[in-house]
Amino acid sequence: MYWKRGWQVFLRPQALPRNVVLWFKRLVSVFLANSFIWKRSVLRGAAHWLIMWGCLIASGITFPLVFGWIHFEFANDGFDDYTASVFGFPLFSFGIDSFLGYLIFHGLVWASFLVIAGVMLAMRRRMRSRDALVLQRFGEDFLPLILLFAVSVTGLMLVVSYEWLNGYAYEFLSITHAVTVIGTLLWLPFGKFFHLFQRPAQLGVLFYKDAGARGEQARCARCEEPFASSMHIEDLIEVERQLGYRYEMNGSFTDHYQRICPRCRRVSLAIAQGRLWTAPAAHRNPTDVTHG
Repeated sequence: MYWKRGWQVFLRPQALPRNVVLWFKRLVSVFLANSFIWKRSVLRGAAHWLIMWGCLIASGITFPLVFGWIHFEFANDGFDDYTASVFGFPLFSFGIDSFLGYLIFHGLVWASFLVIAGVMLAMRRRMRSRDALVLQRFGEDFLPLILLFAVSVTGLMLVVSYEWLNGYAYEFLSITHAVTVIGTLLWLPFGKFFHLFQRPAQLGVLFYKDAGARGEQARCARCEEPFASSMHIEDLIEVERQLGYRYEMNGSFTDHYQRICPRCRRVSLAIAQGRLWTAPAAHRNPTDVTHG
């Protein structure tokens, strides 16, 4: 529903120019800079940012090379210059011993450094932060970090082997690295890879909230105070019905529980419990009193 409504409010003709400008700003602050994580704490922000960019850089290098979208050819009859081609079109040339060449051919090294630093920060938080210690589980919190660390370290060991050790144990290291990569790809899609859909969709949620703030507000059926956007309440009711949850009410002042603000829900619960407590013993339901 968020995805659907996000596109609807984004493409409204009267707000489209403003939304496009706002989309670029939020793309930088929310998606690229992870501002929402930095607000929680510097440690969490740094860990998330380093891991995210390390994985994005590694994926941006690995997948285009594997699928042939990017490849390198010798620029001339010699072996000192390369030409980078994207989808078969020559893009630029560079010397193999140049600073640019060094950066390009060691791109996965820089990505590994980012991931390792992020994993270390995340591990530190998970071992020292009390709120993380209470909720974390090995399979969902530690194992993904261990897998990312293993992929990065084994990849760096390959570089050490062919650059400094004359290829010593390269075959064994390449197999080990392949196993860690395959294991990571098999494990992560059930959780972390959902970010590929979730993060872009979250940008749409922000536009949804903007439209709700500017639109009609839902007023509580009990106290008549505004507490959310009407669009949000109606969408929430629809989603609940689709999921099989029924919160319709037979009371005189409203037809659905979601039309009552959170404060009045708590008040209504307290009033109901008070009535049960003060009711004569002959009219009490023992089960209701116990639960109350």
